[in-house]
Amino acid sequence: MHTNSTFTGGFTLPGEAGYEKLTLELAKRWHADVIRDSDGTELSPEILEAGYDIYSTICIIRGHNEWIKQHPEYIQQTFLMTSPIVATSSKLEIDIMKDFFKEQFKVNDTEEAMGYWEVYDRTTNQLVDRANWEYDKEKEVVLLKNIVPWHTYTLSFLAYRIWEEISMYNHVTNSWEAEHLIPIEPRYEAVREYLKEWLHNWCKNHPHTNVVRFTSLFYNFVWMWGASERNRHLFTDWGSYDFTVSSKALKDFEEQYGYALTAEDFINQGKFHVTHMVPQPHTKDWMNFIQDMVVTFGKELVEIVHAYGKKAYVFYDDSWVGLEPYGERFKEYGFDGLIKCVFSGYEARLCAGVDVLVHEIRLHPYLFPVGLGGAPTFQEGGKPEEDARKYWLQVRRALLREPIQRIGLGGYLHLVEEQPAFCNTMDTIVEEFQVIASCLQQEKPVVKNIKIGVLHAWGSLRPWTLSGHFHETYMHDLIHLNEALSGMPFEVVFFSFEEVEKNGLPDVQVIINAGNAGTAWSGGEAWKSSYLVETLTKWVHDGGIFIGVGEPSAVEGFDTYFRMAQVLGVDKDTGARICHGKWQYEVTEEAFLVEGCEVEAGDAIYLTNERTKVVLGNNEKIGMTVHDFGSGKGIYMGGFETTLENNRMLQNLLLWATEEDNHYITDNKYVECAYYEKINKLLCINQSDTCQEVAVTTPTGTFKGKIEAFGFKAVEIETK
Repeated sequence: MHTNSTFTGGFTLPGEAGYEKLTLELAKRWHADVIRDSDGTELSPEILEAGYDIYSTICIIRGHNEWIKQHPEYIQQTFLMTSPIVATSSKLEIDIMKDFFKEQFKVNDTEEAMGYWEVYDRTTNQLVDRANWEYDKEKEVVLLKNIVPWHTYTLSFLAYRIWEEISMYNHVTNSWEAEHLIPIEPRYEAVREYLKEWLHNWCKNHPHTNVVRFTSLFYNFVWMWGASERNRHLFTDWGSYDFTVSSKALKDFEEQYGYALTAEDFINQGKFHVTHMVPQPHTKDWMNFIQDMVVTFGKELVEIVHAYGKKAYVFYDDSWVGLEPYGERFKEYGFDGLIKCVFSGYEARLCAGVDVLVHEIRLHPYLFPVGLGGAPTFQEGGKPEEDARKYWLQVRRALLREPIQRIGLGGYLHLVEEQPAFCNTMDTIVEEFQVIASCLQQEKPVVKNIKIGVLHAWGSLRPWTLSGHFHETYMHDLIHLNEALSGMPFEVVFFSFEEVEKNGLPDVQVIINAGNAGTAWSGGEAWKSSYLVETLTKWVHDGGIFIGVGEPSAVEGFDTYFRMAQVLGVDKDTGARICHGKWQYEVTEEAFLVEGCEVEAGDAIYLTNERTKVVLGNNEKIGMTVHDFGSGKGIYMGGFETTLENNRMLQNLLLWATEEDNHYITDNKYVECAYYEKINKLLCINQSDTCQEVAVTTPTGTFKGKIEAFGFKAVEIETK
């Protein structure tokens, strides 16, 4: 591999007391300039005094068990809902904790908390009168009377979270035998004063620490565990605010916003407020309310860290709720850097776009014996070198596009001691990263004259992501599109329906709307806006490209199910048009298609006029269409999955639709590249498992060559 890298350091190594020799050897081998601790590890004096910068990890809301046990009213809470039970008579008994992991939750049956408990008749969707149920505190059951037989009932109640979820996961995964850590609620002034004093003392007692790495801030993403191992993860959502609730928060909200929230506003018929759902007005109010406290108190903590001459970085995972790095107030914190754990390209772009000086990504696999879903990693049966390469291939294509200053690992370093193949893979990853970082330190790569806008309900507040890592949201078309776009030579922006209503459309050439009907990604009720439809329709007619995937612009109540059907040239039959005639068609392939690309056929999709061309599909189902509309185009895909072939097809499609040339684009679908014009450096990456021949043309010259399987090559283009 040709490197010529001028970049040094940029690697954060997890150290471990008792393995000083290994720590320092690998620090030198991987060009580390920082050594960090991890959850469950410590750094010895030999490591602390070895001349490296030191990251120290703190999770500000856990590790205070001695204090919180004296003040149990300050434990963090959440609303829970029991599983629906069918009444067979006019009486019913509900066992409150039957469904839940009792090591995580404890019933909050204080008088104040019980004021928020609610019993619902889910058959009629009505609240059961308080006079018709009573609570047996000793048995932790609710007794219902005067109810309707054969109706379904649930109880919603406040519960203390007595085991902080990330610590719980790490504890269970590694079979730790340690005290369960309890999360502390910073909304109370007494808690904030305690935590500020604690942080002052912590900073004084860690003189070697250069960077305080906040493991996010105060509220963890929602992760509810069940009593049964057959359904352990009852509900998980990376962006949900359900773990921010408490009696005090509810009272403070009512005082500030002038209206009260109930348990049902959070429970939402048992669906909670999944990030994939369109946020309701009260959901947005609650988010803003929580963010205000998180920013205000978080800023105070950062100022304490700075007062001791240390930098403050924040981890964009775990207890990140309320942090919102793309929110308008994020700069108020004063964070010096942001760290994001990544599995994929869109997550790297998510990190790179935050307005801080230092962006760091933590690579996978994490140095734990087992990985995702309990699969073996650093134990018998595991192949961590394959995991590392797989995730790196997904990440590095995005790293070519936007600067990331640092990479690193986390966990138990001693696990790599008997893993030479993993260490060799890390050698390659570190070397490639340093070449990429060296180029981006000097300039950003050339991008095509195509600006793409992705339209969904969260817009600029939550770009690139959906609700978690790729393996958690892989089933959504939009996350696959985000992943594909993350490594392409185009500028990508994200905007919401609300932002369109307020500010009009952004200056883009392409707009993508993708997702299932009724979701935050497709838009749901937002498409009832005639202003939105007429604005987009005119924009396409004047030359814009509208790409719809899945069920774009779908909402009931109009003459078409897809509100952009007039632009797309297709619509979906929900059953109302099953007796109507349909346009016949022939599949006519276009030049942008590549061998091996596949697009899922849309269910019950039909043409709205004879001008719509079907470019992928068969005689029964339509996969992809192109429809000329005025000076623009409507393009429909039934679904999209990120693969090497599909990514190239999407890139070709965008070039074709906007009539852009193929300069700075490889001629090989398995090889991607980035060109840094001022320094005349071309970086090529082979994403396939076989050697590939490739050519890249620029206005000033051409590169031709071979790149080994999974290879990386940095070259200078010979000018004409």
